Amino acid sequence: MASHHPIMTRDELASFLDREFPQIHLGGQTYFVDEVGPLSARMRMAYHERHIRPGGTISGPAMMALADLALYVAILAHIGPVALAVTTSLNFNFLRKPEQRDLIANCRLLKLGKRLAVGDVSIYSEGSPDVVCHATGTYSIPDRR
Repeated sequence: MASHHPIMTRDELASFLDREFPQIHLGGQTYFVDEVGPLSARMRMAYHERHIRPGGTISGPAMMALADLALYVAILAHIGPVALAVTTSLNFNFLRKPEQRDLIANCRLLKLGKRLAVGDVSIYSEGSPDVVCHATGTYSIPDRR
């Protein structure tokens, strides 16, 4: 079982994402690793017009990408740079309209086993205490032999 304390720093995770997934920065960087902690991570998605859908709200797919990335970062922070850890399920509850500002995703890992990791992500509009989206997800962790 992986440690409950991160083995990768925020800067190491950001460098890993830049190296392994440069496509997430096409059109300019919007995703940032703010913090990692015991069984947790916090990500930020900078507000950008490309995330807006008709009606003037941040789109569901943008929030889904942020939640998935936050879960991935929390897992990697604890197991190390395993690029092939993959999402096996995600469930989203969109609770209220996000404001047109940065979104903050707080992720906590509920289970971190050898083969599966389960976590939840709460997304907030920056500066607001209200959750705009809640997600739960499971990742498959490849055999590290």
